[in-house]
Amino acid sequence: MIRRLQHSKGEIFRDLIGLLAKHGIVLTTYDRLPDAQREAMREHYFENIFPLVTPLAMDPAHPFPFISNLSLNLLVTLQQADESSRILARVKVPVGAGVPRFIDAHTDDTHYLVPLEDVMAHNLDLLFPGMAINSCEVFRVTRNANTEHDEEQADDLLVLIEAELRDRKFAPIVRLQIDQTMAPLHRGMLAAELGLDETDDVYERDVLIGMHDLMEIAGLDIPELHDAPHHPITNDKLQDERNIFHIIRDAGPILLHHPYESFATSVERFVREASTDPKVLAIKMSFYRTSADTRIIESLIEAARNGKQVAVVIELKARFDESANIGWASRMEEVGIHVTYGVIGVKTHAKIALVVRKDYDGLRRYAHIGTGNYHAGTARQYADLGLLTCDKDIAKDLTELFNYLTTGCKPSRRYRAILAGPKALKRPLLDKIGREIERHTETQPGLIRFKCNAIEDADIARALYRASQAGVTVELIVRDTCRLRPGVPGLSETISVVSIVGRFLEHSRIYYFRNGGDEEYFIGSADLMTRNLVSRVEVLAPVAEPALREELRYILETQLADRRSAWDMQPDGGYVQRRPTDDDDAKDSQQMLIERAAKRDFEANRLRNRKLRSIARRTIR
Repeated sequence: MIRRLQHSKGEIFRDLIGLLAKHGIVLTTYDRLPDAQREAMREHYFENIFPLVTPLAMDPAHPFPFISNLSLNLLVTLQQADESSRILARVKVPVGAGVPRFIDAHTDDTHYLVPLEDVMAHNLDLLFPGMAINSCEVFRVTRNANTEHDEEQADDLLVLIEAELRDRKFAPIVRLQIDQTMAPLHRGMLAAELGLDETDDVYERDVLIGMHDLMEIAGLDIPELHDAPHHPITNDKLQDERNIFHIIRDAGPILLHHPYESFATSVERFVREASTDPKVLAIKMSFYRTSADTRIIESLIEAARNGKQVAVVIELKARFDESANIGWASRMEEVGIHVTYGVIGVKTHAKIALVVRKDYDGLRRYAHIGTGNYHAGTARQYADLGLLTCDKDIAKDLTELFNYLTTGCKPSRRYRAILAGPKALKRPLLDKIGREIERHTETQPGLIRFKCNAIEDADIARALYRASQAGVTVELIVRDTCRLRPGVPGLSETISVVSIVGRFLEHSRIYYFRNGGDEEYFIGSADLMTRNLVSRVEVLAPVAEPALREELRYILETQLADRRSAWDMQPDGGYVQRRPTDDDDAKDSQQMLIERAAKRDFEANRLRNRKLRSIARRTIR
């Protein structure tokens, strides 16, 4: 399967290269550049990159070197001019830490992009002066990232995760990628040295190895090839300059929709004002992933310095963010924040924050529940939802949940409003699907709408099949993995599956049940994967307010009707992209949401300006 995917990826890459060339972006090789550009590129390489390069020979005095995960390498065969014996050397391509993968030899109207490894291969005389270069071949290895230890046997979870990170660096190699022109002798030698099966574990490539670096091309300053700049608006209710807790208390729950609405003026503001509000007594938050440009950590540190009780549950096992999370945990502990690492054996994936405030009528709890991480970077790139509320039942539930997270104690906890994993999530969802089947009639037909990243859990898939066989309409918006197959006669004729692939990564989760007319909406962190439903701490929160439900309904129906960015899953598991029919100017759903947010912002500003003018006239009179 991987080889088939590689083949498809190669075809797409070649198509992409052709399309880029039409717009003055030419991916080429060093030897195809004009002489003057080659000389300039050689000089640039010598001055800016060559000092970073260290060749390592492989001979009896120099054993086969350690190859780091996903590093790009050159295998060089060379020999002295007066000797017949050949020498093998490994040269690591120093991509990263400010060194780009592609060197740009641009002219006034064209970018000529040459991969760094190709520049290095054509200038090996700088590394090996006086030597004859016989061959230069590219290779890369992939190490196993799964190095998890047994948490039940750990005395200190932090020490355990640090050990896992060290182990990952030296983890077994599971794949060798090579240029298809590599000599069979060198292919076999590398496989043997790396402990790999030459037939099963070696993957030949006839295109660029390490395509992640193509993101550099997206950074080129060519405005006509970029989406129009997008500027998130401030949620209508949060354009009020009053204390945010007064707004939530008076205006009722607030539904946030990122990146159409600003993360900075909503979630970051919520935590920032909590850190300085003298009436706020405590702040509790959970973190799965965050980033250096997210101001929330600074706000929590400020809160601790202001004498507030701050408790943070940070997930040390967030894959590939373990090191960053250890750093955040240490920094927060240094200022007196109470940091815990969740519950042994399960990951804390919920995105929740709880603020305890002494209001005029006693203690009140304010909460944020999100579908996305507390991460300023992804909040600009991922489509996510959030709920700001002071609903008493939700607040009490989150208090119970934080007590579970900070103690690990597992007494029977009865949640009033939320659905919370790992114990009280999967069964309630299955029960709600079953209830939809029971309440389905010809006059009041059943309807289930789910929007999530993945459906992998077999029990959920079977329940949805049963719902379809009972006549319930099941409309699924699933961006990624979906093990369920729609439109299979006698099994899933009333099920549709659509994937939205657009400018923003669709990351929000919405769960809707018609429930015989007594509709239910939930948003939260959980996908319909077994790991999310039974082995992670997840939260789905109910959305009860009619206006907020209408917002969720609009999102679902807009994406279900998308004619530009929607892909329909077929009964065989393949996908077909929808095409506009009558209206060639049909917009994709994300663009419609951008324009709707801008229109709301315009109307809110106009109304606010009208009020200000009215106040000014009264003042003058």
